[in-house]
Amino acid sequence: MPESSSRNKKKTDKVKVEKTPKKPRTTSRVWVAPLMLACWLLGLAWLVVFYIAGDKIPVMDDLGNWNLLIGMGLIAVGFVVSTQWV
Repeated sequence: MPESSSRNKKKTDKVKVEKTPKKPRTTSRVWVAPLMLACWLLGLAWLVVFYIAGDKIPVMDDLGNWNLLIGMGLIAVGFVVSTQWV
């Protein structure tokens, strides 16, 4: 039985280019923690105000249950920003 032609191929040696490794960041960006906390607190405040006085505020009354998405979205943005914190 004939042998497969793939067995007879020679392996070529590839030259690997060595890169200098980047230093890991040891300090956090200054804007991350304030923005993270601001998003969390604003989202929480939005939800609390919606539940307590949402029917008395014209803009919140017009949005209806979209207020839940806005509040939870702000909190989710805070969590996404927190991944940038070292």
